[in-house]
Amino acid sequence: MAVTNGYCTLAELKAALKITDILDDTLLETSINSASRMIDQYCNRFFYSGSANQVRYFTPTDSLTCWIDDCQTITELKTASVDPTIFDTTWAVTDYQVNPRNGLANGGYSPITYITAIDSYLFPTYGEQALVKITGTFGWSAVPDAIKFATIIQASRLFKRLESPLGVAGVSDIGIMRVGANIDGDVAQLINPFRLLRTGA
Repeated sequence: MAVTNGYCTLAELKAALKITDILDDTLLETSINSASRMIDQYCNRFFYSGSANQVRYFTPTDSLTCWIDDCQTITELKTASVDPTIFDTTWAVTDYQVNPRNGLANGGYSPITYITAIDSYLFPTYGEQALVKITGTFGWSAVPDAIKFATIIQASRLFKRLESPLGVAGVSDIGIMRVGANIDGDVAQLINPFRLLRTGA
């Protein structure tokens, strides 16, 4: 097992848990992967960087606006004018504006989340067809600190869950202490600002 698109490193998780040996490295890496994907699912987006020159297709909201997946850079934007399988119109960078314009939202970095037509062309809107083709680098350029810390907490919780297979961590003065498999409350507070409420681009 290895950490794949995880939001913290094995070393960071081991430091948080004060683990110095390598006996549980595989389980720790599994915890990081699982916690990272839980955060993806909760936020409806991912925070790692995709490969360059990926091609994705989108349905415009209207003739001026097209919401897209989180994107770092756009290499090429094309639209289909008649046949939805033939993208025959190539837009110049002066034909559209990426948003948020300054790469900032809610006081922090934000990738490109939607595009506005500003010059020669309008987005084609024929029913629900995906008539916009974008080539670029999707995802985030760096994992936000809050996402990294949330991953450390959630991965620690998942790893420690193995010590309470029946969901009971122990008994305290206030009664039985249970460990659930859902998102930790502090984790939710950390990642709620990054939650994407729309269902898709």
